[in-house]
Amino acid sequence: MNTVLFLILYPVIVAFLLLVLPQLAIRKFIVVASTAILTAASIYLVIDYFNTGAVFFEFGTHAMNLGIFAIELVLAATIIFISIKHKQFLAALLMLIGAAMTIWFELSYGEKIHATHNLFVDNLSLIMTLIIGIIGSLIALFALGYMEDYHHHHHNMKNRTPFFFFIVYVFLGAMYGVVFANNLMWLFFFWEITTFCSFFLIGYSRDEIATANAFRALKMNLLGGLGFSAAIIILFTNAHTVELNQLPGLASAVVLLPAALLAFAGITKSAQMPFSSWLLGAMVAPTPVSALLHSSTMVKAGVYLIIRLSPVFAFVQGGATVGLFVAMVGAVTFLLTSFMAISQTDAKRVLAYSTIANLGLIVVCAGIGTYELVWAAIMLVIFHAIAKSLLFLSVGTVEHNLGDRIIESMDGLITKMPKVAVGMVIGIAGMFLAPFGMLISKWAALEGLVAANPILTVFVAFGSAATLFFWTKWLGKLIMIKQKPADFHPHVPSSQSFTLTCLAIMTVGVCILFPLISKYSLEPFIASIYGHAYLLDQSNVAILLIMMGLVLVLPLRLLSYGNLNYKPQYLAGANTSEREKYYGALGLTRDVSMRSFYLNSIFGEDKLFKLGVVSSIILILIMIGVGM
Repeated sequence: MNTVLFLILYPVIVAFLLLVLPQLAIRKFIVVASTAILTAASIYLVIDYFNTGAVFFEFGTHAMNLGIFAIELVLAATIIFISIKHKQFLAALLMLIGAAMTIWFELSYGEKIHATHNLFVDNLSLIMTLIIGIIGSLIALFALGYMEDYHHHHHNMKNRTPFFFFIVYVFLGAMYGVVFANNLMWLFFFWEITTFCSFFLIGYSRDEIATANAFRALKMNLLGGLGFSAAIIILFTNAHTVELNQLPGLASAVVLLPAALLAFAGITKSAQMPFSSWLLGAMVAPTPVSALLHSSTMVKAGVYLIIRLSPVFAFVQGGATVGLFVAMVGAVTFLLTSFMAISQTDAKRVLAYSTIANLGLIVVCAGIGTYELVWAAIMLVIFHAIAKSLLFLSVGTVEHNLGDRIIESMDGLITKMPKVAVGMVIGIAGMFLAPFGMLISKWAALEGLVAANPILTVFVAFGSAATLFFWTKWLGKLIMIKQKPADFHPHVPSSQSFTLTCLAIMTVGVCILFPLISKYSLEPFIASIYGHAYLLDQSNVAILLIMMGLVLVLPLRLLSYGNLNYKPQYLAGANTSEREKYYGALGLTRDVSMRSFYLNSIFGEDKLFKLGVVSSIILILIMIGVGM
C-alpha cells in the first residue's frame, strides 16, 4: 500500500521541485535520481505483489474525496479561463459542462458515495507500473539533453524547461493513479489530469500551430471525459457503485450503457478514429512529448481502460454486441491508418500513424474480449510501449543532427550515426519482424480472431500487410551504405545515448523473456478472470528463441558498418570522379539519389481519413445505442 501511494505522490513532489529549482545542475541531479528511484520503486512493487493476485485497498476518506473534487474545480476553472483567453469557446463549453456534471453529482450524491476499495494492484496494473516507471522515467532522462538542444535550435522561443519537466512528472504521477484506481471517480480524476498535461505539453512552444493542436487534443479528450463522467453518474444512480472491479458482476440493463460510454472515453484517449487527428497534431511538440503520449502514457490509458472492460464484453448479456462495435472501431482504425502511414515522408507522422494503428489492434482484441485476445492485447501494449518509445526518441536525436526528420534524409544513417541507426533498426524490427514481440502478438490476435470473429481477420491481415510495406521502406533507408559527409559531426548527449541504449536492450530483452512474462504474469491474470489462460506451445517457443538468437546477429553486425570500405554505385560509365555523382543530360553533374514509393494518390490522407471518420462515427453511435 505504501509503495502504491509513493508511486502516485513522489512524481508530483519531483514536479514541484523541478518547477521551483530551475538551475540546470539541480535539474539534472533531480531527474537522474528520480529515474533511479521510480524504476526501483516500480520493480519493488512488482516483486512485492507478484504472486498475490488482485489486492484491494480501502484507503480513502470523505475529506480526501472533497479534496479531489476541489482540485477538479480549480483545474476546470483554469482550463475555462485559458480557453476563453484564446477564443476557444467550444473547449470552454465542454469543460463547463463537465464541471457542471461533477458539481451536480457531488452535491446530489456526495455523502452517499462510498467505495469499499479505492485502490488496487493486480498483474495488469503491475505491467503498466513497469511501463510508466521505467520507460516514462527514461523519457524524462532523455529530455535533459534533448531540451537543451531543442532551445539551441529554437533561439526565439521562450525557454520554459522547468515548466516542461513539471508537467512531465505530474503526467507520470497521474498515470500511476490511473492504473491503481479502482474507484471510478478517482480514475476519472487522474484521467482528466493526463488530458490537461497533454494540453500543456503539446502547446509548449506557444506558437499558433502548437496552440491550435493543443486545443484540438483538449476538445476531443474533454468530449471523451464527458462520456466518462456520464458513465459514473448512470452507474451510481442505477447500481449504487463506482467500483471498477464490480462491473462484470452487474446486470446487463445496468452496466451496458456505462460500459459503452467508458469505451467511448477510451476510444478518444487512445486516438481511435474519428479522434486520431489530435495525436497527429501532437507531433508539433518536442520529441519527448511524442514518446510520452505514444508509448508509456496518455494513449495507453485509453487501451488500458478498454482492456479492463473486456470481462464486461465477455460475460455480461449483450456485452458481446457492444464489444463487437468497439472492436470494429479499432479494426477500421487499424486498417486505414496503416494504409495512410505508407504515404508519409515525415518520420514522426509514420510513427504516429503506426501508433494509432497498433492501438486499434489492441482495441480489436479487448473489444472481442476472449481470453486469447486479452492475452494478445496486453502483449501488444508491452512490446509497443518499448519499441515505439525507442523509435520516437531516436527520430528526435536524428532530427537535431540532420536538421529534419524526413525519411529520405536518413539515407545511409548507418554510416553517419551507426549506434543510433542500430537502435532504430532494432526498434523497427521489433514492430514487424519475427520473432519480435509485436509480430508474436499479432499472430496470437489473428489466431484468436479466427475462432471468435473471422470477418475481423480481414482487417488485421490487410493492415498488417501495410505495416510490412512502410517499415521495410524505412529500414532500407537506414542501412543503405553511403559515404559519410566530411563535415558531418553528430552530437548525442550522454543522457540521450544512455536512454536509447537502455530501450534497445529492453526491446530485445523483453522479446527473449516473453515466454516467462506470459507464464508468470499474464496467464495467472487471465486465468483469474476467465478460468482459462492462453498457453504458448512449447515447441513454438523454442523455435522463436532460436530465431531470436539469429536475429541478434543483425544489429551486432551493423555496428561495424562505420568501418566498411565504401564502393560507389556503378552507373554504366556515367560516374564522375566524385563519389555519388554522375553525368546527367547535357553533361551536367548530378547527385545519385534513390527514393521510395509513397503512393500518395492511393493511400493519401484526404480520401482514407474521411472514410474512416464517417465509418467510425456510425460505429460509435451504434455502440452507444446498443448500450441503451
